[in-house]
Amino acid sequence: MDYLPQDPAILVSSINMLLRDEEFDSLESLCYAFGREPQEIRDRLAREGFVWSEEQKQFRPRGFDA
Repeated sequence: MDYLPQDPAILVSSINMLLRDEEFDSLESLCYAFGREPQEIRDRLAREGFVWSEEQKQFRPRGFDA
């Protein structure tokens, strides 16, 4: 993957996949590899209804983040 997708659903899926498959060990390292700030990604996806779970190391839909 050369860049992070713009579509929110595909972005969440891509980030979660890269973290799950251990391509990256943290959201921070993933974001920096793609030239993005972690807070920028968190904020953007929060506006789309997703929350970051540090414990699970994935974005989850709001309401399913427990």
